[in-house]
Amino acid sequence: MTLKPSWLLLLSISAGVWSVPIDRNGDNQEAKEDVPEENADTGLYYDRYLREVIEVLETDPHFREKLQTANTEDIKNGRLSKELDLVGHHVRTRLDELKRQEVSRLRMLLKAKLDSTNTQSLQMDHASLLKQFEHLDPHNQNTFEAKDLELLISTATKDLENYDAERHEEFKRYEMLKEHERREYLKGLDQEKRETEEKRLQELKDKHHQHPKVNAPGSVAQLREVWEETDGLDPQEFNPKTFFKLHDTNEDGVLDEQELEALFTKELEKVYDPKNEEDDMMEMEEERLRMREHVMKNVDANKDRLVSLEEFLKSTEKKEFSNPKEWETLETRPVYTEEELQRFEVELRDKEEELKRKAENLRQQQDLLKERGKALEAQRREYQQAVLEMSQRQKEQQAAGGQPPAGPHGELQFQPEIQQVEDKEAKVPAEHQAEPPNNLPAEPPQNLPLHT
Repeated sequence: MTLKPSWLLLLSISAGVWSVPIDRNGDNQEAKEDVPEENADTGLYYDRYLREVIEVLETDPHFREKLQTANTEDIKNGRLSKELDLVGHHVRTRLDELKRQEVSRLRMLLKAKLDSTNTQSLQMDHASLLKQFEHLDPHNQNTFEAKDLELLISTATKDLENYDAERHEEFKRYEMLKEHERREYLKGLDQEKRETEEKRLQELKDKHHQHPKVNAPGSVAQLREVWEETDGLDPQEFNPKTFFKLHDTNEDGVLDEQELEALFTKELEKVYDPKNEEDDMMEMEEERLRMREHVMKNVDANKDRLVSLEEFLKSTEKKEFSNPKEWETLETRPVYTEEELQRFEVELRDKEEELKRKAENLRQQQDLLKERGKALEAQRREYQQAVLEMSQRQKEQQAAGGQPPAGPHGELQFQPEIQQVEDKEAKVPAEHQAEPPNNLPAEPPQNLPLHT
C-alpha cells in the first residue's frame, strides 16, 4: 500500500526500522519496480487496524480524490472525516467489519489483562472498559462512522508525536539494565578475575571509541559522502535538488522519516559493526533516531514530520549546512545519571521480589494440586476395592442359597459343569431310557370284582 504524504503524518515510519543502504544499481532497479512498496510498522498497538482502514478508504474514488487534495490541517482537524458519508456502500460495509474485528481484538486484550491480574470480570461493563482505547468510538461497536475516523486520526497523530520520546526512554532503560548486569557480573568474581575482566571490558570500550569522524547529519559533508559512496556520483558535481529526487524513493515529493534514516547508514557504519563484540546494534538504532531528529529539527519547517523539496533546498542555504557543529556520538554523552541508575535498580529489586512471591504462590498451588490428586487417587482405589468386596459377598451368598452366581449387572450365571450334564441327558435316545424291572408286580386291573 502506497500512502499519500498527508497520510504519512499518521503513519510515520519512525518505529523500530532497521534502514538499509539504498541500492542505486541500475540493473536491479527495473526488477524492483514490480515489487509493491511496504511501509514499516508505526509501532502503534492499533497499527494494523489503522493501515487496513486507510487501505479500504483509498479504494473509494471519491475519498481518494479528496485525499489527494487535502492538506495536513484538513486531516488533523477532522474535516476529511466528513467525507466518509459519501463513500460507496461496499466501502462502508468493509469498514464496519474492520471495526467489529478491532473491538473483538480489544475485548480479548482486556480479558487477558483481567485474567493476568485475577480480576473478576463477570459483572464488568465491557463498553466502559473500551473507553480506555481512544482510537475508536466505544459507544458504537458495530458500525464505522465519521467519529471513528476522526478519533483514529487524532489519536494516531498524538501517539506518533510521543513515540520518539518513548523510544528514548526505552533505550535509557536498556542501557541501565546493561550496566546493572555488568556490575552484578563483576560482583560475582573474585578479585583477580574481576580485575582481569574489568581490564578486558575497558579495552573493548576504548576500541569502540576509535572510529573515523562522524559528519553532522544533514550537513554538506554528510550528503556529499552519500552522493559519492552510495549513489556513485562525482562529489564535485553535488546538486541538492538532484540528491533530493534520488532519495525520494517512492517519488511522492517528500522525504519521510524512513527515507531520511536511510541517508545515515554510511555514517553509522563508521561506528558500528555487527561483527564486533564492542559494538551494540541497539545503540546504533538510537544513534540513527538522534540523527533523524536533528535533521527534522533544522529542516522540517512546518513540523509535519516530512521534508519537502522546498524545505530541503532552504536548509542548504543555512550556515549550519556548510559549517556544522561537530557531531557528538552516544559514547560522548551520558544517557542516564547515577541517581537514575540507582532508582532503576530499586525498581528491579522490587519486581524481582514480586516475581519471587508469585513463583512461591504458584509452587504452593502446585503442591496443593498434587496433594489433591493423591487424595483423589486414594479414594478411587478405595472405591474399587469396595466394589470388588461387595461383588465377592454377593457370589458367596448366592452360592450358599443354591442359586447361580450373579453377573456384574445382576444377571444369573450358570456353572459350566451343570450345564454340560444337562446337555448330555438331553441327548440320550428314548429307547435307551431305563424301564421298570420285570419282577415287579403289575398293577392290579382296574374295576375287577372282589372275591368273597
